[in-house]
Amino acid sequence: MATLLNTTAVSPATIISSPKTKQKGYSFLCSQVPNVHTFSLNKGFSRILALTQITLPPKDSVFTLPNWRAGKNDPKSKELRINDAFFHLEYMVDKGHKPDVTQATQLLYDLCKSNKARKAFSVMEMMIGSGVIPDPASYTYLVNYLCKRGNVGHAMQLVEKMEGHGFPTNTVTYNTLLKGLCMQGNLNQCLQLLDRLTKKGLVANEFTYSFLLEAAYKERGVDEAMNLLEEITERGGELNLVSYNVLLTGFCKEGRTEEAIQFFRELPVKGFNPSVVSYNILLRSLCYAGRWDEANELLAEMDKENESPSLITYNILITSLSLHGMTDQAFKVLDEMTKSGIKVTATSYNPIIASLCKEGKVDLVVQCLDQMIFRRCNPNEGTYNAIAMLCEKGKAQEAFFIILNLANKQSYPMHDFYRNVISILCRKDNTYPAFQVLYEMTKYGFTPDSFTYSSLIRGLCREGMLDEAIEIFRILEENYYSPDIDNYNALIVGFCKSQRTDLSMEICQVMIKKGCMPNETTYTILVEGLAFEGEMDMASELVKELYLKEVLSQSTVERLSMQYDLK
Repeated sequence: MATLLNTTAVSPATIISSPKTKQKGYSFLCSQVPNVHTFSLNKGFSRILALTQITLPPKDSVFTLPNWRAGKNDPKSKELRINDAFFHLEYMVDKGHKPDVTQATQLLYDLCKSNKARKAFSVMEMMIGSGVIPDPASYTYLVNYLCKRGNVGHAMQLVEKMEGHGFPTNTVTYNTLLKGLCMQGNLNQCLQLLDRLTKKGLVANEFTYSFLLEAAYKERGVDEAMNLLEEITERGGELNLVSYNVLLTGFCKEGRTEEAIQFFRELPVKGFNPSVVSYNILLRSLCYAGRWDEANELLAEMDKENESPSLITYNILITSLSLHGMTDQAFKVLDEMTKSGIKVTATSYNPIIASLCKEGKVDLVVQCLDQMIFRRCNPNEGTYNAIAMLCEKGKAQEAFFIILNLANKQSYPMHDFYRNVISILCRKDNTYPAFQVLYEMTKYGFTPDSFTYSSLIRGLCREGMLDEAIEIFRILEENYYSPDIDNYNALIVGFCKSQRTDLSMEICQVMIKKGCMPNETTYTILVEGLAFEGEMDMASELVKELYLKEVLSQSTVERLSMQYDLK
């Protein structure tokens, strides 16, 4: 690991001998795709059933799933049980049997809670395919879950399939899709979806318009969103305070605080009294700009209007004070918050911890964390990223011991805890501190695994250090570790997100030559990379080729085609 930390960057050319054009990379990829299927779980089940002489029930009969909710409570056992239940469902449905609808629905929910989006999506498909009618609530829940995770393409595909099977779709379902698209700032698709909604005879409501306005300001700015607001009102569309709060947010995010204040003051004229949300939006803008007198006046106004401060109000004050180095005042707000009866969370402590770490005040960081644990606030991702700031002050060892102390206070397997911390840091652009903390972890017996290496590779790519990400592969191979498919996929997705899909295809060539065969995820990443770079014709052609070679499933092809409007 010390070698890994003290390397100099090399060019991708040291691994990729002769860079080619995108088209050449694409041609090679299609010619090298293996026309074979991966290990079949169904065949595995067949053999097990034959050996144990279990008699299958007649077709179309309802079967029950193994109880995945009973047994040991540790994360690994839970994951094994839920995976077993999923594979059992897959096998039985494939044989023509119907799942118990209550059990299948519960499995879908539990898979979502375990962050297994693809499997949850598959459960819904299997239920429909076997002739079982899913609970409408589970359908809406899954659409909402997929959108929240950014898998809007999957969610749209699900709605299409459900409509194809005669399931009624309502405005709430479409609003969920609109919200998902809005998070991505995709106004054109939002407008297309609105058109589709109206053609189905559904009526847009105030929430529909608020999502459209949010997409407009995120993609084209608040002025464009104001124009859209005018259009909506001229057409008789009904708006609520949420829509105006969206625009207020837009003004604040563009740094147009004076216009935001004026817009805020005009809300009563438009028929709405500002809510605590409205106050919070403006308060954040004033506090972050250090306009404390105006912020205090706004807080006094809230009190006068009987708008009680919320958890978010207090967190805005704590965060802004901490950012300005005023941690003593931030602690006072924290104490006032507990006195008011609002439950303090890790999110309230994290800005203070981050500020103290930036100042290198290790003793105060420890005291703050002790108080946090005493008040039963469990550390979250933000806590570990705040602690990592000690690394900037040359205190990586102290950061590790603080993390170790937190680990000892939680009943979690140490290996899993360590690798999750590394993953958390890499996800938040703290990859260099992650390397420093990892070095300390290895002194205490932690051996990085494939998951850890993939986290580091993704982190380096996310921060634009592509050469360094490739260097990891060279060092790993020198130390007799063979990178696996997940490591390569992490590198390939990193290059694609950096708009270097041409080099991603070269990496794919190297991977195949080294005997590590791409999987469906690899090919999906490459297609999405081409689409992201605007190479739609090439992406469409690649999808067709891969589908003909039976590498991409029909479900994946449908999702990609819908999400990227491929021909």
